[in-house]
Amino acid sequence: MPLDSYRLIDDPSQLPGALEWLADLDPIGVDVERADWNRYYRSAALVQIGGDGRVALLDPLELDDWTPIERFLGERAILLHALENDVAPLQALGVDPPVVHDTAIAAAVLGLPMGLETMLADLLDIEMTSDKSKMQRADWEARPLTEEMLVYAAGDVADLPRLWALVEEQLHQTGRYEWYQEELAATRDQPTIEERRDWERTKGVGRLDPKARARAKALWTTREDLARTTDTAPGRIVNDKTLVDLALKPPNALRELGRRGVRRQSVREFGEDLIQALEIGANAEPEPVRRNGRRASDADRELADELRALRASIAEDHGLDAGMLCPSRILLRAVMSDPQSPEELKSALGLRNWQWELLADDFVATVFVDEGTDAAAPAKTRT
Repeated sequence: MPLDSYRLIDDPSQLPGALEWLADLDPIGVDVERADWNRYYRSAALVQIGGDGRVALLDPLELDDWTPIERFLGERAILLHALENDVAPLQALGVDPPVVHDTAIAAAVLGLPMGLETMLADLLDIEMTSDKSKMQRADWEARPLTEEMLVYAAGDVADLPRLWALVEEQLHQTGRYEWYQEELAATRDQPTIEERRDWERTKGVGRLDPKARARAKALWTTREDLARTTDTAPGRIVNDKTLVDLALKPPNALRELGRRGVRRQSVREFGEDLIQALEIGANAEPEPVRRNGRRASDADRELADELRALRASIAEDHGLDAGMLCPSRILLRAVMSDPQSPEELKSALGLRNWQWELLADDFVATVFVDEGTDAAAPAKTRT
């Protein structure tokens, strides 16, 4: 239904009445507008809760005690859209509901477009009137929030319960609810963005020689430590491109950092630490470049291409995005691990049960050849 009303809750005295206003909602939609583009940790600037056209907009800048909200949401099933964007900032407020559902994950499992606006339009015939790109660029920490911002924020949750009801029904009708549960659990269990960070994933470090890699690692580590301790986005200290450039051609003096692409404020606040990191890296013992086993052969690439084509065909048959069924990036790596059994192939691919059930027969028949024994031999050994 259209958004009937919203309430901005920016005074603790307003909170009990707002929660009573929403007390009949279960499940209840939840969303977070963040203001952390310049921060290391994800931070909530506004939390929206509601459904059935009613939304309470909770202001974290004014509400210090989130215990009543944690208790209120803990008694209900919580509906999010792309939960990986919202869980961490909610947890930072002390809110960690035990029962969570995700309409974006449900859409992916059903082969539907995952964008919230598209889902609302296609499934509920609701057109969002706000300028999404403008709202994504808005400063959600600015006060007062404009009416346009408040309406946009409320619209993100006003119809989430209705949307979930539809996709949940489709999950059961199509027999994909267990698929959804696996995907939801995997998403909730994955490490935080901060925990997944790795210096070797920095674009460009793979092309550096061992000495430059040692400088890049020391510089990245120092940047990460500074980012955590000052709650500053790493890219605000020194962006990845500049980091690799500094590791490749180290500056001779602090004053050179600004000319090499480091922001003036960063030079003032972090410049000495960055120079020291480069010196540490220069004196470190270069680490050998990690290789994922042997180099890929023509047979490896041919087999990975066969699997890629099979995956695309199976995904199309089930109305799924091919990447949802099995990411392309893992196919060649799995082939190069030289699996000796279907179980080893599944493990190398890192697939969940539902994905493996769809792919197993064709993948096993392609990777292994029956030689008349109980064991199967890798396809690359065929003569």
